[in-house]
Amino acid sequence: MAQRLTALLFHRTITLLTILVTLAGAICGQAAEMTGEELARAVYERPDGIDMVSRGTMTLRGEDSRERVRETYIYRTETGDFESRWLIRFTQPANIAGTGLLVHNHGAQETDQWLYLPAAKRVRRVSSENRGGNFVQSDIYYEDLQDRPPTEDAHRLLGIDAYQGTATFLLESIPREQAESAYSKRVSWIHPETLIPLRIDFYQGGDEPVKRMEVQRLEQMQGYWTVMSSTMTMLSTGHKTIMAVESVVYDTGLPDELFSIRALSDVVFEERFRP
Repeated sequence: MAQRLTALLFHRTITLLTILVTLAGAICGQAAEMTGEELARAVYERPDGIDMVSRGTMTLRGEDSRERVRETYIYRTETGDFESRWLIRFTQPANIAGTGLLVHNHGAQETDQWLYLPAAKRVRRVSSENRGGNFVQSDIYYEDLQDRPPTEDAHRLLGIDAYQGTATFLLESIPREQAESAYSKRVSWIHPETLIPLRIDFYQGGDEPVKRMEVQRLEQMQGYWTVMSSTMTMLSTGHKTIMAVESVVYDTGLPDELFSIRALSDVVFEERFRP
């Protein structure tokens, strides 16, 4: 386990350093023009730990400003280049407590997702045809909960644009296989220092975006830049899903068993790993 983590960290560090040199030169005007592919790779390779556990809330805000607040725990582990696993567990309120989602990202291969519904006491596989479905009535699609390797899209650097007073890279990403995405295009405003998208506009075939993700707060936790608050908005209705992180820890050595279907259906197994 230790050897695998060390090798993975070394590979990602070397790759990221190479890309950051290109980024630094590009933004200072001292190097050849950077490509969209290089920027997309840099964003994907940014340091975010070998594993992570966070506690937070998901707030659904309707058109009438009424809010439904849900408490969540989110677990992530890196398993290889472009490969990772996620477990999301809801703990409050009572009508959603115990609901969980398990995600296995396989890089270039199709992502596997399973949903556990405690009322039915069963695990249901999420089909690829449902990638554009709403996750637990939120504005977040199942596809938004997948790690999307940069190789799955064609990327184009559109230039530099200001976002809330900060100069950002404007990156356009179009799926290479349109049938394998719920979106026809994504446009991202990338912070040059943290390599975190501060805003993403999602398109579904038209000239105007249908959804927008915006970051409200970033903090550096254990040396890793972390999104502490973000919002996903359906632009046609104004309905919002607000994600807020209350606590987060990195690199604790989460076991493989935590990211299994057995653990997904066992609502108490992951409690020992909560921050």
